[in-house]
Amino acid sequence: MGKKEMMCDCEVIHEDIVEKAKRDMANEDILLNIADFYKALSDSTRIKIINLLDGHELCVCDISVVLNMTKSAVSHQLKNLREMHLIKCRRDGKEILYSLADNHVKEVFEISMEHILEKIK
Repeated sequence: MGKKEMMCDCEVIHEDIVEKAKRDMANEDILLNIADFYKALSDSTRIKIINLLDGHELCVCDISVVLNMTKSAVSHQLKNLREMHLIKCRRDGKEILYSLADNHVKEVFEISMEHILEKIK
């Protein structure tokens, strides 16, 4: 299908549909927050960390070993993920352990994984 075939060349605006779509559209602030959420997930290192924390509670040292990165680089990414409320941490003695913030983050990651795996089969 060429570009010309995909363009709508009608002169009639479906006012009832357009008005309903306008009413149903989410608030601008909410949409901006969703965009920020996906920006946080747009970095491959952060996705790797999310993947590691999906089912595991790990400290920065553990994550840095698995990803073959410096603790400083991992800490920087963990800070970004914490600021976006995608992960949480808890202290256990001298260790700080990281995990996914909630089931929503887990579900978004796992649904994304499922979607990608379906496309490559």
